[in-house]
Amino acid sequence: MKVNAIAEAITAAPAVNQRAPDMSAAPALDGLDRPLRDLRLSVIDQCNFRCTYCMPRDVFDANYRFLNASERLSFDEMMKLVRAFVALGVEKIRITGGEPLLRRGLESFIEKLAGLTSLSGTPLDIALTTNGALLAARARGLRDAGLARVTVSLDALDDAIFRRMSDVDIPVARILDGIEQAQAVGLAPVKVNAVIERGVNDNQIRPLVRHFMNTGIAVRFIEFMDVGGAAGWSNATVLSARDMRAIVESEFPLLAPHDAVESSTSVNYRLANGQGTVGFIASVSQPFCGKCSRARVSADGQLYTCLFAKQGADLKPWLGDAVSTEQLIEAIQTRWHARDDHYSELNADRRRSGQRKTWPTVRMSLVGG
Repeated sequence: MKVNAIAEAITAAPAVNQRAPDMSAAPALDGLDRPLRDLRLSVIDQCNFRCTYCMPRDVFDANYRFLNASERLSFDEMMKLVRAFVALGVEKIRITGGEPLLRRGLESFIEKLAGLTSLSGTPLDIALTTNGALLAARARGLRDAGLARVTVSLDALDDAIFRRMSDVDIPVARILDGIEQAQAVGLAPVKVNAVIERGVNDNQIRPLVRHFMNTGIAVRFIEFMDVGGAAGWSNATVLSARDMRAIVESEFPLLAPHDAVESSTSVNYRLANGQGTVGFIASVSQPFCGKCSRARVSADGQLYTCLFAKQGADLKPWLGDAVSTEQLIEAIQTRWHARDDHYSELNADRRRSGQRKTWPTVRMSLVGG
């Protein structure tokens, strides 16, 4: 069945009060036998940054229409969604945006999430990705609510480069303070993600490693991807993970990868001359579609099974009180069973043959990274 047909099938109005078969303990596999293990849940599509590769200001200006509060899922609707995803095998919930700390009441939502357990009976792994600008004041409340770990996006230590890439008048010191506070209150691990663009911030790779060395904070470098707002993307702007690793090793020898996780996007190394972890996410040069176990739900309730998806499947019809959780589970399972997405691999094939990507993708700020 074609993806569009699947989307239409699961967005048809569900039969009210008609109970589907109980699938509360049935882990889902997609069309390529990939399990559903991770849910990336966007709580808001707005952001207080205008990063050039994600939300460039010439597009996301003062007149840009973001979702209003009534168009976003409520936290009660999100809880129903999460319970259904957990019933299908999800073990990790990553809260994203936009900038998730802009969503009011987030701590109360996290507290409810923290009360859920996976199919194996273990607590859910609850994480959050943030730009860090609001983190210092919120870190303790987030930790007390049950947040386990946090990833902070930080593309440069140099203030001028950072301000140019984020396109806001916020100093790097504010982000570093947020990172320190997160670590101080016990969020662990704290990770720092840096998207590297050739000729823009590649000179920040070694300073970032140097700064976080011996702090217990892992640094991960991400290849610049052609998704979302990356209208200026080209092969020339991509610095490969291999080249990034060579830059790191010109000053900091690395030891063999460790803590390998089957579905991990990052290949991680230990610093030979100190305590610390450096990771590389080679989403362009070495796509990892074959082990992708992630589903994404946007702030308005659209299910996306790939970051490169053209469209989502609307789950809102299944979120009303009159519709059972079992029906919602079946709708998600139907979509996941039909999933055969491997767009990064297809993009890589096209690039090798000199072709450009031929389809539009959902904007990054709507579904998170």
